[in-house]
Amino acid sequence: MIWNPNKECMSRDEMSALQGKRLHKIVEYVYHNVPFYRNKLQEMDITPDDINTIDDIVKLPFTTKQDLRDNYPYGLQAAPQSEIIRVHASSGTTGNPTIVGYTRKDIGVWSECMTRCLTAYGITRDDTFSVAYGYGLFTGGLGAHYGVENLGAAVVPTSTGNTEKHVRLIRDLGITGIACTPSYALYLAETMDKMGITKDEIKLRAGAFGAEPWTENMRKEIESRLGLKGYNLYGLSEIMGPCVSYECSEQHGSHICEDHFYPEIINPQTLERLPNGETGELVFTTLTKEGMPLLRYRTKDLCSLMEGDDCPCGRTAVRMTRIVGRSDDMLIIRGINVFPSQVESVVLSMEEFAPRYLLIVDRVNNLDTLQVQVEVRPEYFTESFDSLAPIAALEKKLSDKLKSVLSISAKVQLKAPNTIERSQGKSKFVIDKRVLN
Repeated sequence: MIWNPNKECMSRDEMSALQGKRLHKIVEYVYHNVPFYRNKLQEMDITPDDINTIDDIVKLPFTTKQDLRDNYPYGLQAAPQSEIIRVHASSGTTGNPTIVGYTRKDIGVWSECMTRCLTAYGITRDDTFSVAYGYGLFTGGLGAHYGVENLGAAVVPTSTGNTEKHVRLIRDLGITGIACTPSYALYLAETMDKMGITKDEIKLRAGAFGAEPWTENMRKEIESRLGLKGYNLYGLSEIMGPCVSYECSEQHGSHICEDHFYPEIINPQTLERLPNGETGELVFTTLTKEGMPLLRYRTKDLCSLMEGDDCPCGRTAVRMTRIVGRSDDMLIIRGINVFPSQVESVVLSMEEFAPRYLLIVDRVNNLDTLQVQVEVRPEYFTESFDSLAPIAALEKKLSDKLKSVLSISAKVQLKAPNTIERSQGKSKFVIDKRVLN
């Protein structure tokens, strides 16, 4: 089922024409309403009249997270304050938070795009859907909530916290769909085990998982333990929130709502555009946003793009691959680029380990060190850990696999089940202790 065939199944020529029209309009809009962009364009000797097709997007400047922080709080807002009906913000852990204002039209577009996602997951108005993203300044909770309501399904705004109560509601209300982080989905499964509730006692059949990196192995783990089908959901507050792209039933890349969010892939070092199929940094331009439109926003997420018109689901929108890492929080250890997702893929490829790990990076005697803590599954922990020999053998097995993938050595520390700290929001996978002078 497709929510909006007129937009989700457009021909490439039709989509390009629509994107070009909307790009010209949004450039004209920010040129007259956002001094930051007007100054940027004037410095480049560009006016809105120079932007007539979507191919002209390469003439426009990039926007970075730092630009948003430098213009805190409302410097990049294009709509007058009287038209802003909601404000969201990022966590601001490394500086001023990113403040994003939304007009009523923005909220409508957001709800529409989120409904496209839910429909692609097989959710209908007959479903009862739990939104277990955090409600508040984080865009996840309200973003998914409005999409469920727009679809006509019953929304249960569980948010995070009180997980045992949440599990009981899943069982007692016959909840069929859920949106949360993949790590929280696993935490729900662990809580169910502790409560003695099996997947046969619940009716979950579809999960919208996002807001943090996850792998195919993690997907299989969630699906196996909760008895549902897990779908990738991608978004970011700067562009809109959850709804920017979504998997369909084919689960071969995520279709981008490219009538609203135009994607590019660039080389993060040279800033040159890369062709479809090559991995680089994902860049988005908002084509219809009124509150805070952004031109060529550098997401720092690394992935590649692929054509969408060959997808058996019937949707023609360009697809993005799973995020493989980030260009800004990529770890450089002894000159080697290391992504947490690489470690996760190794951990989850071995049946002895639970999908719980922590990377600790440090610097000892001017040499970078990497420690990987990982939880052993209960069945292997009880059978194998009566002596030191099995521990050493399993540590070596994981260490060897990590070295073959990362090209550097990592010290492995095995942990007892349920001893790595859990999070009910975004999980923290890396602790970098290095002090760089």
